[in-house]
Formats: sequence, structure tokens, C-alpha cells
Amino acid sequence: MKIVLGVTGSIAAHKAADLASLLTKAGCDVRAVLTADAQRFITPRPFKTLTRNPVVTDLYDEEEGWQPAHIRLADEADLLLIAPATANVLAKMANGIANDALTCIALALNPKAKLLIAPAMNGKMWLHAATQSNVRLLASRGAEFIGPDEGMLSCGYEGIGRLWPPEKIVERVLSSKH
Repeated sequence: MKIVLGVTGSIAAHKAADLASLLTKAGCDVRAVLTADAQRFITPRPFKTLTRNPVVTDLYDEEEGWQPAHIRLADEADLLLIAPATANVLAKMANGIANDALTCIALALNPKAKLLIAPAMNGKMWLHAATQSNVRLLASRGAEFIGPDEGMLSCGYEGIGRLWPPEKIVERVLSSKH
């Protein structure tokens, strides 16, 4: 299974490295795409090492061949997994804004590919009417959501907004292969 793992700017971005490792160990071909904000929390190096694949960090990253990396990844993906997904990326995707590699991949995604989104954010941000409207809109277009979970949040609040545990995300991904 070819998975594009989109990592956005959340403190939970460090858990995405574990996710990449678990998916690779399960036999998936994982291509990580880190937004600029994600790189404020984690560097591309763990993803490159754990997946044994180049990491896309910029819309204009160059690879071998003529086709832009974001279009090639969008064409080849069986699954676009965004984990963690911030309120910002949900809003961009819901409104068709494609101003970085990840949102361009989401907009150009092969129609046969699945879109699985694992949100992680402050509970008030998750429960805000705008975010909930974006979630409903994306779900109506076929996106599947896993989480967020409840518990202690990095902002110090207790409540909804935690990224699902990487092991549970991997279980969900692997069960969607069939």
C-alpha cells in the first residue's frame, strides 16, 4: 500500500515519526510530506530514515524525473493520511486552498485513493463551529476522520483534541486495505 503521510504543525507531529515507522514495518511504502509548520516541531530526517524514502517539505522540491513531486505522489497514493491534522489544514482543504505541497496533494489526489484524517488541536479549536463545518464538508466529500481523542492536551487543558495513538491509526490504515 502506497501511503502519503501528511504531517502538519501540531505538537503531535513527533508522534507521526512513530506512525511512519509502524507503517513501514507493516510493509507500507510511506512518503512523508511535512508542512513548514510541522518542521517547527520535527525535522524531515527521522521520516527519511524510518521510511527509507525522500521527504517532501516544499511544493517545489525536485526529484528524479519530469513530473512535480506533489502530482506524482497524488497520482500514486492509495491513501493520503494526514496525522496530525491541524484546524488550519482542515480549513484549507475544505476550501480548496492549495498553497503548499500537502494541500496540493490533497487537491490533486487520485479519486480512487482514500483520505484519512487524524486531527490534533486544542479542544476549543476542534469544537469551534468553523472547524466542525469544515469536518462535515470534508466528510461529505469522502474524507474519513479518526479522532481526536480525549485526555490532557499540550496547552494544559483536559478534553478532546489529542491525536489518536499511532498504533490505533496503523490498525485503522491496515484494516482499510481490504
